[in-house]
Amino acid sequence: MPTDTMTTRRRWLAALHNQPIDRLPFWPKIFGAYASVQQPPFNQLSTRELHEWIGSDQHESMADSTREVRTNTSREQVRDGNLLRTVFRTPHGEAIMLEQWDAASQSWHPIKHPLASKAHLRLMTEFYADESWEFDAMKHAQAQAWQQEVGESALVATCIGESPLMHFVESLAGIENAHYLLHDCPAEVEALFAAMHASLLRKTEINAAHSTADAFYFMENTSTTLISPAQYRAYCLPYLRAYAEVMQAAGKLVILHMCGHLKQLLPDIATLPVAAYEAFTSPTLGNTTLRDGRAACPDVCLIGGTNAILWTRPHEEIIVQLEHDLAELPHHRGLVITSAGVMPPLATPETIKGVCEWVKGYAVVM
Repeated sequence: MPTDTMTTRRRWLAALHNQPIDRLPFWPKIFGAYASVQQPPFNQLSTRELHEWIGSDQHESMADSTREVRTNTSREQVRDGNLLRTVFRTPHGEAIMLEQWDAASQSWHPIKHPLASKAHLRLMTEFYADESWEFDAMKHAQAQAWQQEVGESALVATCIGESPLMHFVESLAGIENAHYLLHDCPAEVEALFAAMHASLLRKTEINAAHSTADAFYFMENTSTTLISPAQYRAYCLPYLRAYAEVMQAAGKLVILHMCGHLKQLLPDIATLPVAAYEAFTSPTLGNTTLRDGRAACPDVCLIGGTNAILWTRPHEEIIVQLEHDLAELPHHRGLVITSAGVMPPLATPETIKGVCEWVKGYAVVM
């Protein structure tokens, strides 16, 4: 296996900048839910310890540099067992969201969305119009301290938010009702989007001015299984362009988390001034190969290249597929191999380590 000549952070940054690297970076997306269902001794390890055992090129998160400011509205959250109730209050009424805790994934999932009618659209527009952001010096200092602690051992990234349409579809209205509301109340939905965009743009501007993170995420979860290409062009592309241009002017790197079907959107997303697409998911779970991504978006880093179904197979089969997919590329700049989505628990640490060692020894073409 070749000897590393770059730190993990420098390797990540070189990939994000489409520059030559000593070897391919490898980042299995292992989070809190993974270790608890593994066999001993892995179920006793922390997430960081697991990554160290595997040999991952680690990727850490740090807080952004803002605090939310409100004048006439409020958000109240109350947990009752495995239910989380969020109340969005405005001077003219309230909307309620219910989420349920899923122990297997260690995450919250909405079971009741706050947007169910035209009246709710007006309330939530009022809620977002009242939302603003300020620089938080204490939070910023704590984030910088964490970044310094991590040092060169990982890329450190900050999540800024999610553009209006995707947040509307996933969290505020739900997939089905979101499309009904878009069809039946387009003016009201667009007014909501405008208020959400103004808030997120301000948050982006503050982070662009102050945060020292290596990269900045917008957690889009984009997929043509949720929205159409026409909707993406109308309601995602212009907003994302505005955020990305603010970041670009400040010399910051933007990563779009897009974990779904992207093939029909590649010509559109290729026009955005961003550094990378993350969770770039291969067939059959996704519908876009690394070859598709490199052909349509030659200057963007692709972070992914596999899929959860592939990771349920023995490591020898995963390697065969990776070898095929990598051989189809003209070069291996701007590429980070990951599990795309969250690593499935059926993929054992031994399987992941076996693939990691192969990726680290792969003869890259620069």
